[in-house]
Amino acid sequence: MSTDRYSSPLSERYASSKMQYIFSQDKKFKTWRKLWIALAETEKELGLNITDEQIEEMKAHADDINYDVAKEREKLVRHDVMSHVYAFGVQCPAAKPIIHLGATSCYVGDNTDIIIMTEALQLVRKKLVSVIAELASFADKYKDLPTLGFTHFQPAQPTTVGKRASLWLQDFIFDLEDLDYTLDNMKLLGCKGTTGTQASFLELFEGDLSKVDRLDPMIAEKMGFKKYVSVSGQTYTRKIDMKVVNVLAGIASSASKMAQDIRLLQHLKEVEEPFEKNQIGSSAMAYKRNPMRSERICSLARYVIADTLNPAITEISQWFERTLDDSANKRLSVPEGFLATDGILDLCLNVVDGLVVYPKVIEKRLRSELPFMATENIMMDAVKAGGDRQELHEKIRELSMEAGKNVKVNGLDNNLLELIAADPAFHMSLEDLQKSMDPAKYTGCSAHQVEKFLADVVNPILEANKDDLGEKADINV
Repeated sequence: MSTDRYSSPLSERYASSKMQYIFSQDKKFKTWRKLWIALAETEKELGLNITDEQIEEMKAHADDINYDVAKEREKLVRHDVMSHVYAFGVQCPAAKPIIHLGATSCYVGDNTDIIIMTEALQLVRKKLVSVIAELASFADKYKDLPTLGFTHFQPAQPTTVGKRASLWLQDFIFDLEDLDYTLDNMKLLGCKGTTGTQASFLELFEGDLSKVDRLDPMIAEKMGFKKYVSVSGQTYTRKIDMKVVNVLAGIASSASKMAQDIRLLQHLKEVEEPFEKNQIGSSAMAYKRNPMRSERICSLARYVIADTLNPAITEISQWFERTLDDSANKRLSVPEGFLATDGILDLCLNVVDGLVVYPKVIEKRLRSELPFMATENIMMDAVKAGGDRQELHEKIRELSMEAGKNVKVNGLDNNLLELIAADPAFHMSLEDLQKSMDPAKYTGCSAHQVEKFLADVVNPILEANKDDLGEKADINV
């Protein structure tokens, strides 16, 4: 690692080696050469005077890229594609006359971008499915564990730890649906020429439109694509980049929602993200166990969500058939959106896999608030015993205010049950009231909802993707 110049934290700290390779120079330029080979093969099959020897020569040098030659040539001509055409020709003297025949720079540039984004989406998908699997296991394990629910971060009706996790899980499943739709509709640009009219190929094929029509689908098939862009200018519409990065932002938002909940739960000491034996939480306060992984998820998520503006603004600023003000932005926004999302998903895998739950703390907090939430049930039982519903409602309101004052003003425990037991209007003993304080009575259909959600929605997804499960996260720092 160079220490005398800037290096991206996305590479040094956050993104996996797999994702970094997808956006590497090697991947890019090897893909260029594969595209040139696919073009030559297709043109030969459609009748142009290209020999097997020329194609075999190109294949022999598909991966051994002479970067030094390309770099020196680019200093002279100031054009990256033509520099690599030249470098490939140096290695392939027989094929030199037909390399890049009829194509424009966007043939390799744009098609490579589509190929790379597709592979990157596939890696994101594998990690997303593994996050879903980890969360499903967590939700199932804790589906019955009652916990205090919150609305507005104020105590509300109880739920279960597993039900809360199912909310995170549902968001990620929506993301998977969006990702799959986008993946299914990724289209190769094909070979469209300088303004998208394919004029150069019409000339090469001597006006034979049927051969021009076969060009794009044949190249797409060779590059592993079922679909290609039907019409374009010189480039594919940058709306594709916009759609792809929006998928990444959706994943980032789901991850951030989950991570923020975990951060709040860690503050409450109910749930903690994994904390390693020798990990330091604070340089000053040695006792601290900060939720640094969840905080990092939120931090990276903000970057990805903000990044959606880049392809959106780029898409609307493309003049007519082609401008070049997209290039520098695309080189930054698309790769870094993927690298950051990759880091987010690795962190999610690490956090969910190692989440620690503290049932005793959860129960203590729930029981401290449960008397307030049980008042409606208590009132109904008192009515059954002959009480007046309206009078009892007013009494419970008054007693609840008194108990709340004891907690908030005097710092005492919640004594609402004792106050109710002491009021003869309720005809209930403290023992009777305490028997009604089983937290499981107040979680509604939480456990059933989790079971049904897992059975109907999640498990079929995991079964269909079982070969992609098992991604493990390698957290650098």
